[in-house]
This record gives sequence, structure tokens and C-alpha cells, in this order.
Amino acid sequence: QVQLVELGGGLVSAGDSLRLSCLASGRTFSSYNMGWFRQAPGKEREFVAGISRSGGRIDYLDSVQGRFTISRDNAKNTVYLQMNSLKPEDTAVYYCAADYGMGYSTLKSRYDYWGQGTQVTVSS
Repeated sequence: QVQLVELGGGLVSAGDSLRLSCLASGRTFSSYNMGWFRQAPGKEREFVAGISRSGGRIDYLDSVQGRFTISRDNAKNTVYLQMNSLKPEDTAVYYCAADYGMGYSTLKSRYDYWGQGTQVTVSS
């Protein structure tokens, strides 16, 4: 089992930056691939960014590539999502998730544990 707590959401203006943090507790953090997902009102939850156990593999949603950066600090049991040049279409609840399975995947169905989510609102 692992527990995930997201921090860092808020209300910002277009063009601003935010950094989300996700603190994990429970099993060894380095055993998990980690991902950030988001869900806007009326839409399905979608993959935003993922990072493998060692940090050697990183993937992004096309629309955030070049603006968002995912990173992890295994010594602090924390994964981060740095979001720059935010746009109103980035408004959503952002979720941190952990995947304990073999290999690495960006598929939502592969992720076993989820945080409670943090709201990010970007005004135009």
C-alpha cells in the first residue's frame, strides 16, 4: 500500500507557473513508476506526465510538452510537476498516481494508487 498526498494547486492567471508536489508514504517510493493525471469538468481523466522508477523514462501529454516538467526525489518520497506558461485549458483537478506493476506505462488503468487531487484553475 502507498498513500499519496498532492500539494500546490491554486488559482493563477494565464502565463503563470505552479509547482505541484506529491508526497508518498508506505511502501518504498522507488518501487513505483509515478504519474500525474488531470480531470476537467465533464471530461475523462487524462495522462499528463509520467516518470519511471529511476527517472530514466519520462513522458508527457503533447499539449503540455515543453511547458510542464515532471521530476522525482526518491530520498524525499516526492514527485513534482512544474507547470509553466499555464493556459486556461490546463484548468482541472490534478491527481498523482503510483504504478507498482512490471515495466512502465502511461495507461491510467495501470496505476494502482491515487491521491485525492488538487484543483488548478487558470484564469484568462
